[in-house]
Amino acid sequence: MKLIAIPFLLLLIFSLNLHAQVTLQKEEGGLLFLENGEKILFYQSAPKNYKGEYERCNYIHPLWGIDGAVLTEDFPVDHLHHRGVFWAWHQVKIDGKRIGDPWLLENFEQNVTEVEFFLKPDGAGVLKTRVEWKSNLWLKQGKKAPYLQESSKITIHPEERNYRRIDFEISLLALAENLEIGGSEDEKGYSGFSVRLKLPEDVEFTGPEGEVEPQTTAVESEGFINILGSMGTGGKNAGVVIVDHPENPGYPQPWILRSQNSMQNAAYPGNKTIPVSTTEPLVLKYSLIVYSRRMNERKIKRIMEDVFMDN
Repeated sequence: MKLIAIPFLLLLIFSLNLHAQVTLQKEEGGLLFLENGEKILFYQSAPKNYKGEYERCNYIHPLWGIDGAVLTEDFPVDHLHHRGVFWAWHQVKIDGKRIGDPWLLENFEQNVTEVEFFLKPDGAGVLKTRVEWKSNLWLKQGKKAPYLQESSKITIHPEERNYRRIDFEISLLALAENLEIGGSEDEKGYSGFSVRLKLPEDVEFTGPEGEVEPQTTAVESEGFINILGSMGTGGKNAGVVIVDHPENPGYPQPWILRSQNSMQNAAYPGNKTIPVSTTEPLVLKYSLIVYSRRMNERKIKRIMEDVFMDN
């Protein structure tokens, strides 16, 4: 992994502004992001496994709440392949032949080849990564070769009152001709951007039109899903809003929601497969709004306006 350091001059310039700043600390296994010494999230850049199985990297865990509570789970006993905030697909095919299942971490390997971090004038920290996807079922000259290049940007904004915004832009470019990706081949269609949260018994789901009831299959909620419950420190109310950007293909994307023992998924493309170009990347954009106490739909929509202006 190549870590690109922030130039001294850049650090000097931004130390003079009056905004709170997101900072980076390199630790074993990845990168820790903080604000005023308080933990925000950890990006797992190095491979990690459970008893030699379910090896994964390129995801976020832990994600901390505004009051310091850990909101996500990694290697949960009910689904050992789930991992914090992640994006993955069940189907990967080249020339119609299946070469792996990144969701279940079968015949799938990722290699984080580049990492860059810089600060914006408003104090937001931007993490850029480049990641190769590989499979032992896709060989060139007898060796595993990357078949897809992922370039992602994660923008971590300073805390504002009782919330923090984290923006994701995920860009997928095929390195092999006739590459397709898709979700689970059932009525659920698990696929794409997902968040594995620690779910309290009192968890609630709401959208722009009010309460949303999780179903076995995908449900509709245009633009966002607000997940609220006693997930803060000491059982206090806290929540996470997952925002689906209107520039996303398939917008509004359907949601797979679960009130226990599972992740929350903006499902794209569902149980079908879609082609990934070697020249025009597939770009997916999402945001998380991590907040304490409660947040109503009107406030969420105001924050979303900022998301769409910045992206």
